[in-house]
Amino acid sequence: MMALRTCARVLYRGSIHGLRLSPRASSFLQSPPLVRGHRLGPADDELYQKTTVSVMQKEQGGGAMIYSYSPRGFNIDGNRVIGPCAVIPPAILQWNVGSYKDITIESLALFYMIEPRIEVLVLGTGGRVERIDPEILKVLRKKGIAVEVQDTANACATFNFLSSERRITAAGLIPPAVSTELE
Repeated sequence: MMALRTCARVLYRGSIHGLRLSPRASSFLQSPPLVRGHRLGPADDELYQKTTVSVMQKEQGGGAMIYSYSPRGFNIDGNRVIGPCAVIPPAILQWNVGSYKDITIESLALFYMIEPRIEVLVLGTGGRVERIDPEILKVLRKKGIAVEVQDTANACATFNFLSSERRITAAGLIPPAVSTELE
């Protein structure tokens, strides 16, 4: 179609041996060019735009609260969560880590890929504070996320406090192991 339109324009201008156009070809030249509405441009492509989520009706009182924890999991806003979890208000997700040793850049990707950006990430490493690879913490700082690494009990309290202050906070929590020591 486009080749016919181009050829017809050349003929219409009389540049090829003074040929005349038929009435049908003449009306074809005067019609508007074809426009396809289904083509996507850069503004429609996910590579060029970030997905954002907005909560339309936010309840009075704000974000998620961690009510309790145990070696099996957590009670977050009345929801029972078994095993490690990622709390990214308004979502609670299973977090695929077994222990603090499994915390890597890849396992933390969900915390730095969402919009709006998280201000503070609270990591609960189980029954005691464990050391996280400094390179991982450096990458998160470069992405503008402050990181608090604590034992799970203190991480839950810190998360609740920051959420009550309406800070954009997320938590990666590993349940504390069952204590075998006599207390």
